[in-house]
Amino acid sequence: MSCSCSMRTAGYLKSDRPLGLDLADRKALPIDFPWRANLRDGRPVRGLLPTNRGILMLAAAPVLDGNGGGPARGMMLMGRLLSASDVRSLGAQAQADLTLLAPGASQGREQLIEGDAVTRVYRTFDDIYGRPVMTLRVDVPREVTRRGQAAVTYASMYLVGAAVVVLVLLVIVLNRLILTPLAVVTRHAVALDEGRDLTTRLDLARTDEIGVLARELDRMVARVAESRTQLVDQSFQAGFAELAKGVLHNLGNAMTPIGVRLASLRERLRAAPGEDAEQAVAELQAGAADPQRGADLEEFLRLACRELAGTVRSAQADVEVMTSQASAIQTTLTEQLRSARNEHVIEPVRLTELVAQSLEIVPDACRQRLVIDTDDTVRKLGVVRVARTVLRLILQNLIINAAEAVRDAGKEKGVLRVSAELTCEADRQQLHLQFRDDGVGIPAQNLARVFEQGFSTKSPQTNHGIGLHWCANALNALGGRIWAASEGPGRGASMHLLVPVAARETPSLAGAA
Repeated sequence: MSCSCSMRTAGYLKSDRPLGLDLADRKALPIDFPWRANLRDGRPVRGLLPTNRGILMLAAAPVLDGNGGGPARGMMLMGRLLSASDVRSLGAQAQADLTLLAPGASQGREQLIEGDAVTRVYRTFDDIYGRPVMTLRVDVPREVTRRGQAAVTYASMYLVGAAVVVLVLLVIVLNRLILTPLAVVTRHAVALDEGRDLTTRLDLARTDEIGVLARELDRMVARVAESRTQLVDQSFQAGFAELAKGVLHNLGNAMTPIGVRLASLRERLRAAPGEDAEQAVAELQAGAADPQRGADLEEFLRLACRELAGTVRSAQADVEVMTSQASAIQTTLTEQLRSARNEHVIEPVRLTELVAQSLEIVPDACRQRLVIDTDDTVRKLGVVRVARTVLRLILQNLIINAAEAVRDAGKEKGVLRVSAELTCEADRQQLHLQFRDDGVGIPAQNLARVFEQGFSTKSPQTNHGIGLHWCANALNALGGRIWAASEGPGRGASMHLLVPVAARETPSLAGAA
C-alpha cells in the first residue's frame, strides 16, 4: 500500500503518515478534483492519478456505520504506485508480455499490430481528469497460429475430399426435396403475376415447409381473389349509383324550368274570365230586360274573348317551350346513358362458384323454395373468362324468376337445373348456359314477349316487367343473347344464355406441377 488517507465531506484530507506524495501532502482537495461529487453523494470511485512519484492506482469508498448504511461521513482513499515490477507481475499472471509505456506510444486509444511472429496490442488509459496517463502494450507470440496453420493444411486436404462427396450428395438431395418443389411454386407465382388468373391452385401434397408455403400461397391467392371480387362488385354498384346520381341531377335541373312554367300557366288559366263569360252568354241567351244591360254584356264578352285569346296564345307558347325542354331532357338522358357504357371487367371464374355467389344475393324466400341442381357439365367446364359482375346479376334475376314460377305453380319446393357448354358462334367462343325450372311454364305466344319492357305474366303489384328486359339488354351489350323455351303452361320453362368468353391470358400450369 503506497497511500492511505481519509477525506471529510468538506474535502479536507488527513493522512496517517507522510508518504512523500503531492496528493497526500495537501490539506484539502483541489477545487477541480473530479471526485468531489462522489464525496458529496457518498459513492465509491476508483481511477488512475499521476503524482510526483509516478502513476497512482487510487480507490475511494464512503465512510458508513457498522451496518453499511447511514449518511456518508467522509471517504477513505487507498492507493498504490504502479511500478515496472507490478506491470511484470500482472503480465506473468496473464501469461503475456506486458510493458508500461508513456501515453502517445500508439496511434489512437487502441491499436492492434499483427506481425509474423508476434501480435502487439496497445491500450491507452486516462487518469481521473480524463487525460491520457499511460499506455500498456501486450506482446502475444503467434505459436498457436503457426501450429494451427499446419493443422489447417492437413485438415483442408481431408475436408476438400469429403466436401466433394458431400456436395454431390447434397445437390442430389436438394434438387429432389427443395429445388424442384420451389421451381413449381415459382412458376406458379410467375404465372399468377402474368395472367392474373386467381383460380389456379398448387395443391402440393407435402407436409414440410415447402408444402406449408404452397398451402399458404393458395390460401393467400384465394383471399386476393375474394377481395378482388368484392372490389369489382363494389365498383359496379358504385358506378350504378353514380350514374343514377348524375341522371337525377340532370333531370332535376331540366325539370325546374318546366315546373315554373306549369305553375305560371296554371295561374294564368285560373285568372282567365272563362266562367264570367259563360254567365254573360247565358244571360244574353235568356234575354236581358234592360237594353243597357244587354249592351254591357256584349261589351264584356268582346273584352273577355280578347283576354281569353291572349291567354290561349301565351299558353300555346309555354307548351311549345315545355315540349322543347322535354326533348332536351330526352337528349340529356340519351347522352348520359351513352357515356356510361364502359367496358366491363373480364374475370376468370368457375361457374359453380358463380352460381353460389348469385344464390347468396337472392332473397331468403326464393332461396328456400328452390333446389339448385348443377350437373357435371358445369363442374367439368372449369374456369371461363366472362364479365362476372353482369353475369351474376343476370343469374340472380333468373333464379328469382324460377322461384316465383314454382310459387305460381302451387309448389312448396322446386328444382332449377343448370347446364353449360362451350360453343363456337360467329367465329368466337361463347358460353351456352341453360336454366330449366319446373314452375308454371310460359305460353307459346308469350315466349318472345317476356323480354319486352313492361311485359310480365305476374301480378303488376309485385312485378314491373323490368328484370328479363334488363337481362336481355345487358347480354346484348356484352355481345350475347338470351331466349326462352317452354313446352306450355304447367310444364316448366328454360332460359338459354349465350355469353361471349374471353381468351385466356396465361398458359397452362400443368407442366409446373
